[in-house]
Amino acid sequence: MIRTVESQPAASAPVLAAYSYCETVTGQQARNFAYGIRLLPTPKRRAMSALYAFSRRVDDIGDGPLPQDVKVARLEDTRTLLTRIREGAVEEDDTDPVAVALSHAATHFPIPLGGLDELIDGVQMDLRGETYETWDDLKVYCRCVAGAIGRLSLGVFGTEPGARGVERASEYADTLGLALQLTNILRDVREDAENGRTYLPADDLAKFGCSDGFAGPTPPQGSDFAGLVHFEVRRARALFAEGYRLLPMLDRRSGACVAAMAGIYRRLLDRIERDPEAVLRGRVSLPGREKAYVAVRGLSGLDTRHVSRRTVGRRA
Repeated sequence: MIRTVESQPAASAPVLAAYSYCETVTGQQARNFAYGIRLLPTPKRRAMSALYAFSRRVDDIGDGPLPQDVKVARLEDTRTLLTRIREGAVEEDDTDPVAVALSHAATHFPIPLGGLDELIDGVQMDLRGETYETWDDLKVYCRCVAGAIGRLSLGVFGTEPGARGVERASEYADTLGLALQLTNILRDVREDAENGRTYLPADDLAKFGCSDGFAGPTPPQGSDFAGLVHFEVRRARALFAEGYRLLPMLDRRSGACVAAMAGIYRRLLDRIERDPEAVLRGRVSLPGREKAYVAVRGLSGLDTRHVSRRTVGRRA
């Protein structure tokens, strides 16, 4: 069982400033993530913002315009910084606000910081231009860049005392991360292709005649692109269904956060399923009012109650 504390001693001014910086980064750059973490109590919200800001830094190194050798060096610098955070070697007056905030969060929550090492590993896989023959191969990558984030977040959320099946909470958090990442991959399939990256498994691409890639706004000649998308959507839905079993193990506001973030991606998946070729024409997204509705639904606990009833029904 993972426990966290809702209240913390008052933080110093430098730490509060560092958290404020991380929350600004999150609010400005996290299109979907921010809707969920707004539902958390202040200590958890700040900790999640620190995690996001650090993760965003890693992603920006991988996706930015810097030369390859500079990216590699900066990722190693970031890994060295993570080691300092893990060892408690970052002072409150350090000039790096992300390091200050994350170091403070890690002293108040049981955050498995090794997950951020995995994220760096995943971005290094991108830099090497790795491709994936099978879903099992792709899962390794997804676990690094998204499953690890699920497990890190669980360190902040904690689990409820006496929750059934809590020993599998980390597994469910990891699986939910995979579901979100596969949805991302489907949404960004053309953008990634334009950047020279292919994530969908080669076996799946070949099965549906899509091995030539996605260089334009229309599917490859003679392919069954819709079939490919529907196949991956079903895989993502199965991951969501498994990962949602985490919800009854969380307190109300942490469960609302997870339900909101996952709910936004599930609705993205619905849109992609209805119009598969939309992902080749541009980025599929949800309007703000729909994201807000999903957040309210998460706070109401509807998804958690639904999962609880389904789980009880399976045991009956």
